[in-house]
Amino acid sequence: MSTLSVSHTHGDHIAVTASNGTEILRYVYRPDPEAFESRKPYAHPVRTLAGHTVTGYRPNDHRWHKGVQMTASHLSGQNFWGGNSYVHGEGYRPLPERVGSMRHDGFPDLTAGDNRLDVTEHLTWVANGGAEWAREERGLAVHSVDEDAGAWSLDWSIRLTNIRAEPLVFGSPTTAGRDMAGYTGLQWRGPRDFTGGTVFTPGAGAGAEKLMGTQGPWLAFTAERDGSDGHSTLVFAHAPENLDERSAIHPSHWFVRATPVPTVAFSWAFFEEFELPPGESFAYRYRLVIADGAWDGDRIGAYLEDLAW
Repeated sequence: MSTLSVSHTHGDHIAVTASNGTEILRYVYRPDPEAFESRKPYAHPVRTLAGHTVTGYRPNDHRWHKGVQMTASHLSGQNFWGGNSYVHGEGYRPLPERVGSMRHDGFPDLTAGDNRLDVTEHLTWVANGGAEWAREERGLAVHSVDEDAGAWSLDWSIRLTNIRAEPLVFGSPTTAGRDMAGYTGLQWRGPRDFTGGTVFTPGAGAGAEKLMGTQGPWLAFTAERDGSDGHSTLVFAHAPENLDERSAIHPSHWFVRATPVPTVAFSWAFFEEFELPPGESFAYRYRLVIADGAWDGDRIGAYLEDLAW
């Protein structure tokens, strides 16, 4: 196991460095300058223990894609994803008046141990024009940093409360009429060399096109790196309650593409809209495993089995 070093540049970011000197995570909460990109915190760069960057930031095809970030592409007529908004019958349109933001309000808890960092963040979701729509309690945990295994884990949780006097309606481009484009929720954008990588889930074969819109406990994305020999693997995993119909507010589906851009989202409104009534909350927990090497399904399954929630 690794001893973590944590630094906090107040007003800007938190950085986590493993004992081998690799900065494995930078969580940036200082707002980016472009309001059209939906100003909100994000994690970038995220790196493997060998130092390979596994996130992209402001790529030329979608400037609003920033590492790992919480998003909501369609929310009661607002866009908390960033960039163009999808309008049925008109396609994607630049509608800056629809683009909201997520305001960082503080870190009520930031606890660092030898092999773990736990962060609690408070945020406010602000519609374009300044109306406050939701309060979020976000949890981030860096843990299980294992240099022998070449892997570490990032847990990301959300608890969102509607503070409006009317329901918040969550959707996606697919719920608005665009076929198989149900992106929303926690999103990862990969770097350019992840384009065309291998995507698979337990027992469901491989291929991003085949897995788009499916459900499952985890999804893996493996790619061969540019500039250096070897591969990197990312595993995206749901906490058990996310897929439990008795406890989850709405079914989750995978949004995944390997081409033309590498991206994965834990979509909470892929095919159907759902409403969050005034004063009520919903919560999800997610896990990302960041690993060196090309891991197969058996190795991923065994590794996840040993990681307690």
